Amino acid sequence: MQRGALQSVRLVLALVLLASGIGAWCQAVVAPAQKPLIESTPDESLPASISGVVVGKAGEVYEGVRVALALTGADAPPVRMQASDSDGAFNFADVPPGSFKLTVSSDGFVTQVISGALHPGERYDARSIVLPVVSAASEVHVMATQVEIAQEQLHEEEQQRVLGLIPNFYVVYSPDAPPLSTRQKYGMAWKTSIDPVTWLASGAFAGIQQARNSFSGYGQGAQGYAKRFGANYADGFFNTMLGGAVLPSLFKQDPRYFYKGTGTIRSRALYAIASAVVCKGDNRRWQPDYSGILGSLAAGGISNLYYPASSRNGLSLTFEDTFLGIAGSAMQNLFQEFVVRRLTPKP
Repeated sequence: MQRGALQSVRLVLALVLLASGIGAWCQAVVAPAQKPLIESTPDESLPASISGVVVGKAGEVYEGVRVALALTGADAPPVRMQASDSDGAFNFADVPPGSFKLTVSSDGFVTQVISGALHPGERYDARSIVLPVVSAASEVHVMATQVEIAQEQLHEEEQQRVLGLIPNFYVVYSPDAPPLSTRQKYGMAWKTSIDPVTWLASGAFAGIQQARNSFSGYGQGAQGYAKRFGANYADGFFNTMLGGAVLPSLFKQDPRYFYKGTGTIRSRALYAIASAVVCKGDNRRWQPDYSGILGSLAAGGISNLYYPASSRNGLSLTFEDTFLGIAGSAMQNLFQEFVVRRLTPKP
């Protein structure tokens, strides 16, 4: 009886131990599955990358295109540069996350700018960046030289004739006309000297002088007329060449009269009279007219070589003729300022 009770106690203890073991094993297996999950957060410093391909409108790839990557922010690193490869591709690796600006440029093409923001670890694909060709536009500046402008101005002046007949070459109607070159000064003086009207005027004065028997030492008849004609023509020739070409080239002065045309009558009259003794230099500044005054003196001195001895009064006559010439120039300038332009068909 005691032996049976003991075996019952042992059986109960065995069952208890077996149950406790099974419970512990179940707790060990199930417990890990019941533990709560912890969510992981991304690493904000994880670098990103930017890539793309540069192409034309027709899809052709462009090699050697400049690609600049600039990051914004106070601590932004320096701008990074790349050139697209033979496939038109570019790739910036290890780019810090944040805002960026991508500039794609090349000579002859329209620059493209792409902006965006990179997230940590992002691989940004700019895809195909189309780079349009700059529209062709050319601007040509043709600049004429000062000599060319003066030549064109001179060509217009050589068409100026009072009443369409009498030469009026030495008047310029443009206040800012460029100065004449030495060659142009000689050319205008020569053209004035050989103009048919110049020959006719010399012939007309010679006829008047012969009718009055002026310079009687020349005599009468055809020979006397020829001498008077030659003297008149020589006076004009030397005065024109010396005062309009030789001395203006030497002193760098402009022998032309610059038409004023504006202001009061008094101011224009004073300007015309003053222009008999002053002129513009080739530097476009007003100065004493050495060329005109000395030209008249020189021409008067030379005339003593061909006028009759009885008509030569030496140096006093030369100066007298010079002063008369200056007064005549003043009157001529007044006529130019107030009358001649109205009588000139093509000023």
